[in-house]
Amino acid sequence: MKKRYSEEQIIKAIKEHEAGAKVDEICRRMGISSGTFYNWRSKYAGMEVNEAKRLKELESENNKLKKLLAEKMLETEALKDVVSKKW
Repeated sequence: MKKRYSEEQIIKAIKEHEAGAKVDEICRRMGISSGTFYNWRSKYAGMEVNEAKRLKELESENNKLKKLLAEKMLETEALKDVVSKKW
């Protein structure tokens, strides 16, 4: 089962580590691997909670825009195919 952690929880864990807590202790308490912790640290280190929330919002918006662009490109290709066919 995959656990989901909020930005607040992730940033709190990173700040604990920065304050001297051992990675192994944090990982054991949260039930995550050290790899997960280091991925979080590379993504969220130095951020405050509001910045992390904004990053998540921007990533979500970016994914929606990418999907819309892909759909429009497929639509355009389909229309080109229809127009290029001889009647």
